[in-house]
Amino acid sequence: MDAHTSDAPGASTPTATRRPDRLLPSLLTLAATTFVAVTAEMLPAAVLPYLSHDLGVTVGQAGLLVSIWAATVVLASFPLARWTARFDRRTVITWALVTLASATAVTAVADDFLLAAGSRVVGAGATGLLWSTVNAHAAAIAPEQRLTRATAVVLGGATAGTVLAVPLGHTAAGVWGWRAPFLALAVLALLTAVLVRVVLAPRGARKEGGNGTSGERRPLTPLIMLGALGGLIFAAHFGAFTFVAALLEANGSLVPTSVLLLLFGMLSAAGVVAVGQAGDRYPNGLLIAISALVATTLAGLMLLGVHPLLDVLLIAAWGAATGGVGPAVQARIMRAAGAEHRTIAGALIPVTFNLGIAIGAGIGSATVDFTGVTAVPAVATALAALATVGLVLAARHRPRPARVSASGRIAEVPCS
Repeated sequence: MDAHTSDAPGASTPTATRRPDRLLPSLLTLAATTFVAVTAEMLPAAVLPYLSHDLGVTVGQAGLLVSIWAATVVLASFPLARWTARFDRRTVITWALVTLASATAVTAVADDFLLAAGSRVVGAGATGLLWSTVNAHAAAIAPEQRLTRATAVVLGGATAGTVLAVPLGHTAAGVWGWRAPFLALAVLALLTAVLVRVVLAPRGARKEGGNGTSGERRPLTPLIMLGALGGLIFAAHFGAFTFVAALLEANGSLVPTSVLLLLFGMLSAAGVVAVGQAGDRYPNGLLIAISALVATTLAGLMLLGVHPLLDVLLIAAWGAATGGVGPAVQARIMRAAGAEHRTIAGALIPVTFNLGIAIGAGIGSATVDFTGVTAVPAVATALAALATVGLVLAARHRPRPARVSASGRIAEVPCS
């Protein structure tokens, strides 16, 4: 791995590396990377029955491949991001993709469950490093006034992976066997690694180790708070989405579940685009509005089954709202981090998001077991409402960054 040059603290690179003609191809390359990362995470869910039968385990045991992945991302992201911080981010992304490709290929040829699980641990570690590095690099190469739009472009790949990975993987497994999608993904990861080396721009002229104003220090507390609140929104969403099929069935919706889920995915993509267009104009208020919209749409799920048209409208609004959560939260965290804490913020995002997903699914499961699936929307609404209140309070009590004077004294500076 090459020594860190273009991304080293205090180093600068020519402004030409952030020219508009170089920026969009770089963001699209990062989008391809997030597509690979999300597809790798979700692929076992697409082939679970075939995989479990071939490896001689139950479907429940095979499902641990997904749980192991999420746990590894949570545990490995911070240490790996810290360890690789001294290296050029393009090199880190390239080798993380190569590692993911290798681990995915091992999964494809595994003849027992333990080998498959071990390869998934390695792949998840590489993916955690990918997310933290991609997040930081996107913020580094994008101009501050276009940060939300850049984030939306990068997360567009993740959205595509969410929508396409399961149906395409399931179809391919039915035709060629469950190993074929994993082999195809390994090849795609290698091709993306080549793309990163050829296309991806180094970081721009903004300096690492500062936030753009000499002598300013940004506290970590707002980052942690924003990450926790963003994770809480994800917990609310996945608390309900994990049981969406059962919820639709319990409420007697007349619209086919497959149609509603396809609509959800399409509107999620639209939500990403919409936030990308509006987020840079309203960087603070937009996240609060999205969180409130998520809470509103989750509350609306209690009306599922009343009328088919209402079901369509509710699922469409829910998809659009949750699609905008990722880029809005991520851009808000990166803005709060500045260049000073960019590496930490990049690792914080996948950790809090994955924790939110796991906690939300757990809360949803407990709700289903104790009170039934129809109570899930109310619990999810409460979580989203709590996140919204937290965001409002955080916006009203934003701490002022500290400026270190030439004499060494620390003085407060106004927040813009």
